[in-house]
Amino acid sequence: MAVPRECCGNGALNRKQPPPSGGSGAPYLPPMSSVPRDADSSPPSPPIASPAGDPFEIRDSPIQGKGAFATRYIPPGVRLIEYAGERLTPAQSEARYPDVPGERHHTFLFAIDDDVVVDAAVNGNDARWINHSCDPNCDAVIDGGRIWIESIRDIVSGEELAYDYAYILEERHTPAAKKRFPCHCGAENCRGTILAKKR
Repeated sequence: MAVPRECCGNGALNRKQPPPSGGSGAPYLPPMSSVPRDADSSPPSPPIASPAGDPFEIRDSPIQGKGAFATRYIPPGVRLIEYAGERLTPAQSEARYPDVPGERHHTFLFAIDDDVVVDAAVNGNDARWINHSCDPNCDAVIDGGRIWIESIRDIVSGEELAYDYAYILEERHTPAAKKRFPCHCGAENCRGTILAKKR
């Protein structure tokens, strides 16, 4: 079972202060209220974008299929949406979507840990349309057993939201394996695959 890293890119890439005007004439999206925290010393959770006014829309993507596109300026550090769906065990997810050698791998599965996999194809939401990029502007963060998509840098209106899937594949990353997990993000630093780099 491939398990994405808990926090692709450590959630700290390209962090900088948003321009006061929102830059490029785009409206400024002020950070939303933080989720209340317990009296312990843990840091506050990032703000969550209002469900009534999600700062993105779903439309056709040049990367692949559908994609999520900012409808206004989004500063770094905004918790945009939860990656929701049916919770499965790894065995259930493997049975539902068996890996067929030689065929392109495509599912809406996201592993939270070794015991829980979220299938956004069942009871999922718009988070499932956020594509992979080798030069991401968002990050997938696991917090309290839930998966959140957060902005990691300034995102301008019209820009496609994307995070590095960093799909972990235990087998050797042969050309055939990479072909099953392609990337078409078009970034200057594109790896050509959604697979995480082998360490």
